[in-house]
Amino acid sequence: MKNPFKEYAGKFSIAKFWEKLRHFAAHAGAKAVYSALLLFYAYRRKETPAWAKNIVLGTLGYLLTPFDALPDLTPIIGYTDDLGVLSFGLVTIAGYINDEVRANARKQMGRWFRHYDEQDLAEVDSKL
Repeated sequence: MKNPFKEYAGKFSIAKFWEKLRHFAAHAGAKAVYSALLLFYAYRRKETPAWAKNIVLGTLGYLLTPFDALPDLTPIIGYTDDLGVLSFGLVTIAGYINDEVRANARKQMGRWFRHYDEQDLAEVDSKL
């Protein structure tokens, strides 16, 4: 049986991910971007098993696709499906999000956002 996640993994582009995430950041906010970054850096860990990487690919792939259950045209409402998918992905692979993953995500947040509420990131971390 063909593994659709493995097929998608071959098409996953880090450059496309960064480009989409920058656009997403401008509209969805710090919590959503931090969540996506946690997934991304957890995926890059050697210790993260294949099943968890497949969850990450599916979750981040959903963010990258131009088709959404709810179009991203309207702020807040348009991103609720994206936030739900991100939350599901994070909770599912929470055991593979360690301090190094959090540090890398926070470092990238500092590059993209001049100001963000540290409490927002702590709130995401508290749910893992």
